[in-house]
Amino acid sequence: MKILVIGQGGREHTLVWKLVQSQRVEKIYCAPGNAGIAQIAEIIPMPDRFTDLADWAESQNIGLTIVGPENPLAEGIVDIFQEHGLKAFGPNKRAARLEASKDFAKQLMAKNGIPTAAHRTFTDIEKAMAYIEDHNAPVFVKADGLAAGKGVIPGRTFKEALQAVTTILVDKAFGDAGDSVVIEEELIGEEASFTVLTDGTYCLPFVTSQDHKMSHDGDTGKNTGGMGAYSPAPVITPELHNDVMQRIVYPTVNGMADIGRPFKGVLYVGLMITDAGPKVVEFNCRFGDPEAQVLFPRLKSDLVPLLIACIDETLEQHAADVQWHDEAAACVVMASGGYPDPYETGEIITGLGDAAAIEGVTVFHAGTKHDGENIVTAGGRVLGVTAVADGLHEAIQQAYRGVSAIHFDKAHARSDIGYRALEKL
Repeated sequence: MKILVIGQGGREHTLVWKLVQSQRVEKIYCAPGNAGIAQIAEIIPMPDRFTDLADWAESQNIGLTIVGPENPLAEGIVDIFQEHGLKAFGPNKRAARLEASKDFAKQLMAKNGIPTAAHRTFTDIEKAMAYIEDHNAPVFVKADGLAAGKGVIPGRTFKEALQAVTTILVDKAFGDAGDSVVIEEELIGEEASFTVLTDGTYCLPFVTSQDHKMSHDGDTGKNTGGMGAYSPAPVITPELHNDVMQRIVYPTVNGMADIGRPFKGVLYVGLMITDAGPKVVEFNCRFGDPEAQVLFPRLKSDLVPLLIACIDETLEQHAADVQWHDEAAACVVMASGGYPDPYETGEIITGLGDAAAIEGVTVFHAGTKHDGENIVTAGGRVLGVTAVADGLHEAIQQAYRGVSAIHFDKAHARSDIGYRALEKL
């Protein structure tokens, strides 16, 4: 089978890395890819129109297309591929609304009794400011639409909250994604990432993981797309796992079906584990990044039949056969200096081979490209240095050994990935 992967980040490199291991795969293409993906798949340009890409896929007899990022899903790429008679993994445009609009997600959760933070949505800045003043408590201000994981601003003081609303609604820091804002109460607890595959009816959970969203140690700094991750996440106990499936995952999937938006693909639930139990922070309609970098190395089974089963609505038939490695995994993101604020690109990266030679370490590329004979930085998050080991402590140590072997000017990485889990071990 020929496979096309759409995307250019660390998630897509990890996907291609996993797909290459499948005996079902004849060849993998990636549009537009990055320097790491180019080492194991054929890179093709990403055309301006999805119809042109679908025409190409049809001409090349592509058996499966996997959409990595959220934007193409929200813009309806799966619908277009389906119209061409092609298998495409991911939710269609109507179902991808679950991530594309935080207000839509909140309404769905309210209708189906899914636990989440109390909230209000505003398009008018005066009304938003009045609500903040009346609320008089720490809040989070979120751009309603897609903002590459950066559209969430804490407002722990009245002044911070007002500035966040101004940044999104008036300054348009996130463009059209900030035409409306969701203001919600601050949830207190520990975050975790919960990933399932679903064919619209049956839900197959992955092993647990935890992301680190903030840019600096101790969960300080600005919100990012993710600075590192680890798996498993000890905060998700077996009892909590069952609770999330029964009170959050299935009500979400069933709720989407009830309103005529059946959801097929990846349902990523960002959780806050509070004293009152798990509550939903956000929904994503694709694999997390960098969560994918710690989930796929732990997946022992072939990924391809699971993705096809989601499309064909036969996922339950495969559930009993899915196997996982017992080892733990940790990923440390190396970012360009300044990220998520403005940063420079084009810095030469060295030491990639040295890092990959360390036992258990794999370096997944995100923002990289070739410049002559060199691999250079080409984005905010540049690399995801991932390690697999018998225990989480060892995996984290090995990942940081990999980070130490790699060099580029102004490189930034958090030094405390996994600290919450280590406190529990």
